[in-house]
Formats: sequence, C-alpha cells, structure tokens
Amino acid sequence: MKLLATFALAALLPFAALAEGVAHHLAIHVDENDPAVMNMALNNAQNVNSYYESIGDMVEIELVAYGPGLNMFVVGKSPVADRLSAMSLEMPKIKFSACGNTLAAMTKKAGADVPLVSEAVVVPSGVVRLIELQEQGFAYVRP
Repeated sequence: MKLLATFALAALLPFAALAEGVAHHLAIHVDENDPAVMNMALNNAQNVNSYYESIGDMVEIELVAYGPGLNMFVVGKSPVADRLSAMSLEMPKIKFSACGNTLAAMTKKAGADVPLVSEAVVVPSGVVRLIELQEQGFAYVRP
C-alpha cells in the first residue's frame, strides 16, 4: 500500500511544480564589440524574462561577455551601459559576467586598470563560465 501511495505522489509532483511556477535558466554569450549584437542580447534577455513572468514562471539569466564583447561592460566604452543599469534594477534574476582573462589582457594593453560597470561581476574565464552554466542545465543563446 505504501508503494502505491509513493507512486501516486510521484505522479502528482510535476503538477505541483506547475502550480508553483517553473524555474528556467538561460546563458547568453556576447563576444563581439558591436552595439547591435549587444542590444540583441539584451533584447533576448528582456523578452525571455517578460514571457516567463507572463506565465507565472521564473527565469535566471546570465549574460557572459568576453573578447571584444567585454566592451559591453567597460565604463566609457559600453554603448549599452544605461540599459545594463536599468535591467539590473528591473530584473533581479539577471547577472552580467565579465571574462577575467579578457579584462587582464585589456588592462595589460592599456597599461592601467580598465573599469567595468558596477553591474558586471568578473569571472575567471568567460568560456569556462559558459561551460559551467551549461553543465548546470542553462540553455545557451548566442545572438
């Protein structure tokens, strides 16, 4: 009898999860110093967030920038700095990850610190971060 009750409960668990809302995870990759690509990535994030909010689900989004795409987070160079600031306030489950390898190379080339927007968090490697996110079940998008 206990076994039957266990199977019945297990069959109902997916419906309980739906009632509470499902959590989704999205990694977005930016590696181009192109305002159109940066804006497309941010549009993707906003659209995904809006969709899942509209159906009562949650979504965690992490935007990872490396190589020339790191300019997205560089103070004075980012064409989307205002959007980053606004989105971080509007979307509490969004993260902006900056590649530490790229930042080190940019700093060496500049001969001085390269300041990033306050919303960005430095990770050791952008590529490694994307691997980690995918291994954790994040869907991957490259605009």
